[in-house]
Amino acid sequence: MRLSKKVLWLGAMCAGFWNTPSKAENPQEKSFEPDTLKTETAAEATLLPYLPEVEEIGPNPSVPQELLKKRFAKLEKSIPLTYHKSSHEFVEYFIYRKAEFTQTMMEKMPLYFPMFEKALAKHGLPTELKYLSMIESGLNPTVISHARAGGLWQFMPATGREFGLYQDKYIDERFEPVKATEAACMYLKQLYRIFGDWELALASYNTGPGNVKRAMRRSRGTTFWTIYNVLPRETRSYVPQYVAMNYMMNYGNDHGIFPKNTEFQIPNDTIHVNGYLDLVALCEQSNMRFEELKKLNPQITKTSLPQQTRDFVLKVPSVQYTYFLSNRDSIMVACTGGKVLDGTLLAKADSNRTDSLGVNKTFPYALVSNDTSSDEEEEAEAEQTVSRNKTRKTTHTVRRGETLSTISRKYRVSVADLRKWNHIRRSAIGRGQRLVVYKTMKETAPAAKVAVATYRAEEQAANPARHTRKRYHTVQRGDTLWIISQRYGLEIGQLKKRNNIRGNSIKPGQKLIIST
Repeated sequence: MRLSKKVLWLGAMCAGFWNTPSKAENPQEKSFEPDTLKTETAAEATLLPYLPEVEEIGPNPSVPQELLKKRFAKLEKSIPLTYHKSSHEFVEYFIYRKAEFTQTMMEKMPLYFPMFEKALAKHGLPTELKYLSMIESGLNPTVISHARAGGLWQFMPATGREFGLYQDKYIDERFEPVKATEAACMYLKQLYRIFGDWELALASYNTGPGNVKRAMRRSRGTTFWTIYNVLPRETRSYVPQYVAMNYMMNYGNDHGIFPKNTEFQIPNDTIHVNGYLDLVALCEQSNMRFEELKKLNPQITKTSLPQQTRDFVLKVPSVQYTYFLSNRDSIMVACTGGKVLDGTLLAKADSNRTDSLGVNKTFPYALVSNDTSSDEEEEAEAEQTVSRNKTRKTTHTVRRGETLSTISRKYRVSVADLRKWNHIRRSAIGRGQRLVVYKTMKETAPAAKVAVATYRAEEQAANPARHTRKRYHTVQRGDTLWIISQRYGLEIGQLKKRNNIRGNSIKPGQKLIIST
């Protein structure tokens, strides 16, 4: 079989091809065109310094033409899968030249496709649009091109904002799979309303509706294939690539391509964050892998969340979530710079599946302010203490096996502070090394009696005898002994002993003695 070579531009991919629409901006079409157009893709910019070549099929192609036509017709649903010489070429390209990429896409399907299918069904869109993200980004949620198009669906910054994707120097929701998919569904629906034809809608997703309309005017065509020859070269390749990828994900096994390391969603729970949070310290203190945290939260572009963060939903692996809750005090102090007691971080347990500790339970470290809950209505006046902070400098000699994380827990300081005090840029420390540690000591003195508006579990644990009257908590719906004990800094056994509770059952409305 004699094969000649034909140069074709490929669509945007993080792992091997190139979705590179050229941008021809029309000021009167700014509501659609400018921000969706991508002059080059991340894959093109970072992986290949040249244009790829696709072998032109000869009279005897490796995959019979009749077989492809039959299978295309079988796969076709709402979106036409038209057989074309270019589609045939890309099928063979993905089988022989880019088999590794095809395998990677098979491995990532279980990770993203259930979410894609759910979003597409919600918007009444064809489920086969799920294959489009493979052409756009190679299913890499953080890929970004030199033209600044980013995410699974390759949104330009302004278009992303137009469809509700928030962006600043800490957060870029173009990289958040669920929100980016929601935005892509809205945009694809808008494009289909414009053209009433899915092949034209796909072409305009690549090059912008303005370019597609101009091609229709120049050619007087009304379908993708009648305007094919006047479209930009990369857009001519875009729809055939989509057709070929649809085919490969359904018939790749027949050509000897199978997934090896299939990826699935990491089971996770969520923490609602308000305020500063050092993500590296959070991982160190909670025995999490930063790579996993980053994979669960690809929209975070830095290693921390800023002080002004409000209502940010942070996903954490469920395996470490229980440990996190059990050790939340020391963890929060370490990863918030000790600011958590001032109310800079409010968090609650939640989940995108089943919460590891139950459903909709309030995270016990949330501070209560200006609250009129029933247990505080039971309080009369209580004696407060006036605290004065005194800083004491100590020296710690590093022992064998110690890390910054273990030392920070020992002294109840943050890893970030340890690094700052000792001018340590990385986490490596050596045996025998001396570290400076500054401890804040509290000196307390009795003050006048005042009405307590907020209750801090940490102060109660540190000064259990400062209250002169009994303190009660009225059980609310959803409360457990564990939740109540964590809120007030008590041992469960201590709580049960004070209230003569033998088992673990409590009822809404029941009054429990917290302090005597």
